Amino acid sequence: MQGSDRQRRVRRAHGGSLAGTNLERAGDYNQRVTLQAIRVNGPITRVDLAHLTGLTTPAIANITNRLLNENLILEVGKLQGRRGQPAMRLAINPDGCFSVGVNIDRDHVTLVVLDFLGNVRARAAEEIDFALPNDVVAFARKSIDGIFKSRTLPRDRIIGTGIALPDDLGRIDLPHRPSTYSVWQTVDVNRLFADVLPQPVFVENDAAAAAIGELQFGHGLRSPSFFYILISAALGGGLVIDGNYFRGADGRSGEIGFLPLRTRRGNQVHSLQQVVSLSALYEQLAQAGHKVTRPEQLGALSTAGKGAVTAWLDDAADYLTDPLIAVSCLVNPKAVFIGGRLPSDLVDRLADHLNQRLRKRAGDVPAIAPVLRAAMAADAPAIGAAILPFNELLLPSRAALMKAALD
Repeated sequence: MQGSDRQRRVRRAHGGSLAGTNLERAGDYNQRVTLQAIRVNGPITRVDLAHLTGLTTPAIANITNRLLNENLILEVGKLQGRRGQPAMRLAINPDGCFSVGVNIDRDHVTLVVLDFLGNVRARAAEEIDFALPNDVVAFARKSIDGIFKSRTLPRDRIIGTGIALPDDLGRIDLPHRPSTYSVWQTVDVNRLFADVLPQPVFVENDAAAAAIGELQFGHGLRSPSFFYILISAALGGGLVIDGNYFRGADGRSGEIGFLPLRTRRGNQVHSLQQVVSLSALYEQLAQAGHKVTRPEQLGALSTAGKGAVTAWLDDAADYLTDPLIAVSCLVNPKAVFIGGRLPSDLVDRLADHLNQRLRKRAGDVPAIAPVLRAAMAADAPAIGAAILPFNELLLPSRAALMKAALD
């Protein structure tokens, strides 16, 4: 593929994800590539789209005409200052389509509606500990009915629903978990929401959904190889390599929370999520006489309580240092992003503690990825879930390319 150095740098920055294909009957994939190029680089002209994607000018003209007819993109004015006739610029239509995202976790349920630019257009949340399936269905039904009754979002433009939840939601024994919560291990999530949420429904691990959200609407747009750490009631992780989420042989890559470790308090073996998670933080605070059940309460603690949080951050950084060195050695990501429900100021402090420890070890390993706060907020799994229908139906992926080649 020919092009300027700048164009080649742009393609590399996105892990090659903007490169079109000349495979026979791969038009759908080329449309996905073009749509992604407009989403990431728009407003952009058709000529620049052709240079960026490697597709021919006639192919770009046909594709963009289809996208205009489908209201997925808009013409937003002409580009001035170049020789010849000013070229029309194209941009994503935020109202072109919408999707629903639901995050089910042990301490909350959150539902968002996302537009095609990644803006949250509606949100509902309930802080509820260990919600059972019927509780979640009731919440989703009430929330989605209320959103549609407001008539601010056209139901016919919602293309699907994504649901994000931990893989072992009903199995991991966290503090105060009721025995009835194990029912989640037997629930068919697609069937559970079949008559409640817009179809089709896509189900994903919560940390994977958050990582995918970071890839499509966060720092991943400029750093397409990264490791994502999700601090929630438990601890999860996700691995993105060259702009693609990496699942592993059994779909369980990135499971940092299950890493075994020996604590400094004795020889008892723990998993990492038993000491680095909101559940672990709340339990440590409770032992020090400070009752906390929600993330927002952490900012209102007494001086003694804030000291206990500082001690937990110090411990968490110690526990995470060796695993992150291993991640850097094995994967060599551009960065490690921390997201989830831990308040942003505490994420920043944890990242600072980790970076200090990692810098001290820099001479021992070839490269160490810096640790940063993820761009996505506490709703990252729900937002990432809402991106799943976009990914599956509209945006490019290696899976979509394989399908296009086989069709």
